[in-house]
Amino acid sequence: MLDFLFWNKIARIIAQLAERLDISTDRALVLFYESEVCTFLHNKELGLHLMSDTYIVNDLIEELRRKQ
Repeated sequence: MLDFLFWNKIARIIAQLAERLDISTDRALVLFYESEVCTFLHNKELGLHLMSDTYIVNDLIEELRRKQ
């Protein structure tokens, strides 16, 4: 995936996470970059970057729920 497309995908994921959790985009950014989902997303061999934004946000929310 081209870098600019990948960074746009991350921006959309962060915006959707902020909207779904009703938090600021700054807080969503921190939650995203501290998550395992972020690590998996950056590993191109796993293919998570090929999934829809909503799928990735759902995974991220599930990870956050497990951590509570």
